[in-house]
Amino acid sequence: MALNSHFLLPNRFRSSFPPIRGVAGVPPISRSISPQTTPFPLRFSAHAAQSSGFPSVSALSSTATPETSSFTWDDAVRASQPEYAPGGSSDLSGFFEKIKFCNRGSEMRFEFVPFVIQENTVGYIHNRFVEHLKRFEEVFVIKDSSSHGAQFGYCVTLHDKLGTPEERTAAVGEVIKCLVEEQEDLIPGIRNELYPVTSSFGGRVYFSLERAAAPYFGIKAYGIHMNGFVESGDEKLLWVAKRSLVKPTYPGMLDHLVAGGLVCDYLFRSASLLIHSLDQSKSYYPHYVAESVHKFSWWQFQPHGISCQENVVKECEEEAGIPQSISVKALPVGAVSYVDIDGDRFKRDVLFCYDLKLPESFVPKNQDGEVEGFNLMPVGSVANIVRRTHFYKPNCSLVVIDFLFRHGYIYPESLGYLDLLQSLRSGNCS
Repeated sequence: MALNSHFLLPNRFRSSFPPIRGVAGVPPISRSISPQTTPFPLRFSAHAAQSSGFPSVSALSSTATPETSSFTWDDAVRASQPEYAPGGSSDLSGFFEKIKFCNRGSEMRFEFVPFVIQENTVGYIHNRFVEHLKRFEEVFVIKDSSSHGAQFGYCVTLHDKLGTPEERTAAVGEVIKCLVEEQEDLIPGIRNELYPVTSSFGGRVYFSLERAAAPYFGIKAYGIHMNGFVESGDEKLLWVAKRSLVKPTYPGMLDHLVAGGLVCDYLFRSASLLIHSLDQSKSYYPHYVAESVHKFSWWQFQPHGISCQENVVKECEEEAGIPQSISVKALPVGAVSYVDIDGDRFKRDVLFCYDLKLPESFVPKNQDGEVEGFNLMPVGSVANIVRRTHFYKPNCSLVVIDFLFRHGYIYPESLGYLDLLQSLRSGNCS
C-alpha cells in the first residue's frame, strides 16, 4: 500500500486518506495519563475511513456494548482527548471494568463438567454441550466421578481405544465436523487451526483441538500479544491496529500491532523452506500456507509446537510487515490471564506479553488482510481509549493496562493500584 507523505506543523503526517476531521490536536505523551493539551504527531497506515454515524462524544462511554465495531479512527481519537472525560490518572475505574468484563461469569462455574484425560483435568464442558457429545459413544465417554470436582457427579473423557494424540485429534475433529455440519451456529467461526490440549504450558499434549471449539471444551489456550512502540525524545507512542471488518471475531475493533494464538505448527517450517527455496518474498507465506491447508486434512499431521518467539516473528510479518531483522528484538515481558464464562463457553486464556521498540521511520503494512489499518498514538491517549470506551478487543485491554504499569503510566498512589495489578492475572498462569 503506497503512503503519501505530508507535513503538518513541524511534525510529519503519513496517510493514505485525508487527515482526521474536526481534530485540531491531541495530547502528547507524558509520564502519567493525566490530561495534556499540546498537539502530537499523528501517523497512519490504513485504508480510507468512512463515516459511521457514530454517537456524539458525550454518548461514548465504557458502558457501551463491548463488541461494538461501528466506529472510526475519528471516534477513537476524540475519545482520547483530555476534554472528553475529565478525571486524571488516579481514576482506575475504567481499567477495572475492562478486567471485570474479561473475567465474567464466575457464578456459572457450577454448570460445567470436568473434561478429563488420563486422570488429568484438561478442560470444562457445559452440561448443555455435553448432551451434543453423548451420542458419539466411540469418542466421548461419560464417567461417574467425584474426584475431579464434578458438580453433576460425572466427568467427560475420551474412549480408551483412542490411545495416541493423533487418534484423539482425528476422532474429536470428526465429531466437531459432524456437529458443525448439522448445526453451523453450535461452534461458530471454524478456523481450521489447532490448539494443543494440555493441562499446563509446555506440558504433555494429549491431542489437538479446532481453535473455535476450544472454549466449548474449556481447554487452556495461550497466545502472544506484542506492544509495538516508538520513542521520540522522551515521548512514547504505541502503534494501534484496527481489525478488519471481515474478521469472524471482534470485527472492526482496536487491537495490538501484533497478536496471535499459539496453535499447533504443522506447516510453518515446511512452508518457510518452500518460500526460501523459491526465493520468494515472505509476504507470500500466508498464501502458501493456505494452499497447503486446502490440500490436506488438518488431522493428518503430527503436531509439533511453535515457540512463542517463533510465533512473534511469524505474526509480525503477517500482520504488520515487520521484517525478521527487527521482530527478533521483541522482548518477553510477562503474561496476563483471565477466565471468561459466557453461555456454553469457558475461556481460560494466558497471553504472553512482548514489547518491541520500533524505529521512528517504520510504518506497518498488513500482509494477511486481517487488519483495516494502523494508527500511531501517544501512550496516554491509548490509555484514555481503553478506560473510557469499549473500542478495544476485550483481552487486548488487559495487555495495554499491563504496559501502562510497566512503563510508569499508573502510579502506586492511585486508589486500587495493587488490586488492579493483581487482577491482570485472574486466571491460572500454568
